[in-house]
Amino acid sequence: MTTLLHRLACPFSLLCALAAPGAGSTAAPFPVQISVDAGRPIGELKPIWRFFGADEPNYATMKDCRQLLNELGSLRRNAVYFRAHNLLCSGDGTPAYKWGSTNAYTEDGLGRPLYDWTILDRIFDTYRASDVCPYVEVGFMPEALSIHPRPYQHEWRPGHGDIGTGWSYPPTDYGKWSELVYQWAKHCVERYGEAEVSRWYWEIWNEANLSAYWHASPEEFLKLHDYAVAAIRRALPTARVGGPDCAGSGGAFMEHFLVHCVSGTNYATGERGTPVDFLSFHAKGQPEYADGHVRMGIAAQLKGMERGFDLIAAVPELRHKPIVIGESDPDGCAACVGPQLGYRTGTLYASYTTACLAREQDLADQRGVNLEGALTWAFEFEDQPFFAGQRVLASAGIDLPVLNVFRMFSRLGQTRVLATSSGQVPLPAIVEHGVRETPDVGVVATAGPGRLDVIVWHYHDDDVPGPDAAVQLQVGGLPATATVVELRHFRIDKDHSDAFAAWQGMGSPPAPNAAQYAALRRAGELTPLAEAPETVAAAGGRASLRFLLPRQGVSLLEFRWPVATAASAAPEPAHILMIRRRI
Repeated sequence: MTTLLHRLACPFSLLCALAAPGAGSTAAPFPVQISVDAGRPIGELKPIWRFFGADEPNYATMKDCRQLLNELGSLRRNAVYFRAHNLLCSGDGTPAYKWGSTNAYTEDGLGRPLYDWTILDRIFDTYRASDVCPYVEVGFMPEALSIHPRPYQHEWRPGHGDIGTGWSYPPTDYGKWSELVYQWAKHCVERYGEAEVSRWYWEIWNEANLSAYWHASPEEFLKLHDYAVAAIRRALPTARVGGPDCAGSGGAFMEHFLVHCVSGTNYATGERGTPVDFLSFHAKGQPEYADGHVRMGIAAQLKGMERGFDLIAAVPELRHKPIVIGESDPDGCAACVGPQLGYRTGTLYASYTTACLAREQDLADQRGVNLEGALTWAFEFEDQPFFAGQRVLASAGIDLPVLNVFRMFSRLGQTRVLATSSGQVPLPAIVEHGVRETPDVGVVATAGPGRLDVIVWHYHDDDVPGPDAAVQLQVGGLPATATVVELRHFRIDKDHSDAFAAWQGMGSPPAPNAAQYAALRRAGELTPLAEAPETVAAAGGRASLRFLLPRQGVSLLEFRWPVATAASAAPEPAHILMIRRRI
């Protein structure tokens, strides 16, 4: 809480919100100058953060995961999307690591198709009950259709096992494959309506450029893709179709796919090209365990995006198509554990994600492409130990700090305004080298009538203590009439919005009691620095504010002021003023 003495020591500040020094750091804070001009719009800030996904589709209908879906849906109603693998796999719907099933397709004794949408409906109904929309991944191959069905379900566990079993092969009959996809899409239209299903994304398979996911040639994948897209469009001509959600930028595989979409012979229709409404590829970071600590690899993730953007931009017919980075994460395996993945439960994951989201749109703008989404491949593993270490958004129903990053971004407006920071690592440098020397203290801001929203982050690749950033924020472009400004300052750091740190403070109980669990739930919420908004003064359209931001900290500052209506802003006509004086 700001003290009177501290206010007097900062006469040019609206607020001096001082957090505790960075974890374990005794070094003096270093200065950072941040400038935001609320009157200088520089374009749209797209909500690229609103996409999520997971390998295991069946968890969605379970208790803690339903709760998490509700929280995701509340970020932006009917605009958050969820992608899942294994939606067409054969089985009874029991989830396992990197596995799921719906038993949507079987055959009778004469080889005739049998369709059962029960489990699929339960999954999609759960999404829609939470105001989350499907990002439909059409895959994988049902056992009755696979050319190599046995063994079918893999037995992968963290650290060992091969996932590429019978579900990863082409169909025995492309006519049956096409009809399966058609019947599924048709059923979705009948159940949810044309307008609703037209808003969904439909893409075929996952990472078909990796042998673990596709045991056939790239050309065979194009055939699989064409037949499925034609079937979807037959059921719903307005369906939004795309792909290929390849691993990484895709290289030659992606180049071949793009050319095929533009000018190749369609395997299903014989026509030229294949419909494509959006393009998708994956980008992953590369963390390591070095010198006794986790070292993140943000450069690898951003370089992967850069290469994918360049491949798409090189095809004139496609360069302006919407792009969804269908998996956008600090590493490549959500279910895996290990020392290099120790970033996941705490504030390092949160600050990394903030820095990455801010750079992704800048990178797309620089390459002249249309980035629509960056999909976070993280959800929740039901019935696991508390803070078990998988890449998740919540653990045992308790939200992790990274989820609060998405809460922050969901509170931003649509109009981005000019914001600069003396501590922000330049885009070319972070793409090339990451954040290995000076920290990255960056800023993104949006403005609208009566509001200015600013996110500031303090990130470094290395998970080691470091000094706080002494931020001086200069705000300009406020209305001259805004002499009273309300400020709400939200924070993610080890003392705010961090349930994992709270759990450690309890002694890391393996089975928290009811009171501890309730406290952890509260600790996982997005937390303001003060219980009530500050009322502060501005003059001449400007304001100044100082605060300390610890390493791995993220701040959201919400400025609010009254908006003058047209009636109150316009001077009254002279004859009305004369009448008032007479009265």
